[in-house]
Amino acid sequence: MKEKISIDEFDGKKFKIRFVEEDDNRKAVLTHYLHNYNNGVKDHFQEEATQYLKQIVEYKNEEEKLNILSDSALQQLLFEVEDVPFPTPENYTFKFIDLFAGIGGFRIALQNLGGKCVFTSEWDENAKKTYRANFGETPFGDITKPKTKNYIPKDFDVLCAGFPCQAFSIAGKRGGFEDTRGTLFFDVAEIIKEKKPKAIFLENVKGLKSHDKGKTLETILNVLRNDLGYYVPEPQIMNAKEFGVPQNRERIYIVGFRKDLNIDTFQYPKPLNEKVTFKNVKEKKVVPTKYYLSTQYLQTLKNHKDRHANKGNGFGYQIIEDNEISNSILVGGMGRERNLVIDNRITDYTPSTHIKGEVNREGIRKMTPREWARLQGFPDNFLIPVADASAYKQFGNSVAIPAIQATAEKIIDLIKEKL
Repeated sequence: MKEKISIDEFDGKKFKIRFVEEDDNRKAVLTHYLHNYNNGVKDHFQEEATQYLKQIVEYKNEEEKLNILSDSALQQLLFEVEDVPFPTPENYTFKFIDLFAGIGGFRIALQNLGGKCVFTSEWDENAKKTYRANFGETPFGDITKPKTKNYIPKDFDVLCAGFPCQAFSIAGKRGGFEDTRGTLFFDVAEIIKEKKPKAIFLENVKGLKSHDKGKTLETILNVLRNDLGYYVPEPQIMNAKEFGVPQNRERIYIVGFRKDLNIDTFQYPKPLNEKVTFKNVKEKKVVPTKYYLSTQYLQTLKNHKDRHANKGNGFGYQIIEDNEISNSILVGGMGRERNLVIDNRITDYTPSTHIKGEVNREGIRKMTPREWARLQGFPDNFLIPVADASAYKQFGNSVAIPAIQATAEKIIDLIKEKL
């Protein structure tokens, strides 16, 4: 079902935008247009956004129809997208785009450094909901579609992408640009080829380094260096725990600079000399009973761990003490069970959900979505407008903001004279 977009009148004079059902990229076009209303990027979205506004605005009287969109309505629309936890810096110094954006980890990091996001894309609808709640902007959809790529403006400075890893069909080939077709990296490379940003910043799982016996990473570097003409230093494995969050999370970072900038050296940031543990992110108040494991489920986890221990395997649940750091939080699987904690502050053992057995008396619980957010470096004013299941998935999928920001700062320092 297609979505209609309308602007509703309220309080006699004010208006606000209301989305009813899905309709392609209309949400994204309008919010990107409004977010860039006071800078030149607005022109890139203006024609299509204006057409939508003409179609959807309900006017207070005939006189306002002559103005297409009254000043009061426009100001209210601008307020709607700017009155968010993470607005664009007023005096931004560079522009970037956010591909495979998730819930905006890259965006927070680069906005903290004075950046202005001029385009973002993300296909997951629940992630889009979280993104819009925090940034006032709806991401565009599937970046593999030419129509979506056409919305990307020109003249931005940095391309950011936490793209998924896929194998390339490179048997018997040189492993170049054309050999990446059908993969999401190809779409990133295509955008780089077309838009030629000053710098690129890519993030991926640590396993990319050994994926397909190293051929996947070799192909990516060959495309960036030889086909696209970027200076790309050797990628670095970065660990979130070395940048101020208590999570053992290793990811590979790939940075690059357009060769005409004459940048031929890059130093990744050094680890911080800062000791952080789970107690730094632990909830300050008693958490709801729903996060505590049932006796039956806890026994199932113990039995599973014992079976593997008898076979000499180290699989199974794990409890993180307050003075320890967490394992990497994951989208699914054992992400939560590998990061259980003991919290004896519980006072009400009445189950709040349908469980088998009783609430365990050992104080063993899952971490909360807010604790997962903190493990990734998200500030506490970051809104979580989705159910827990989606929140765990979104934070497990996210980048670790402090490590991203430390690396991005090094990138911006090198290109700031070119901005």
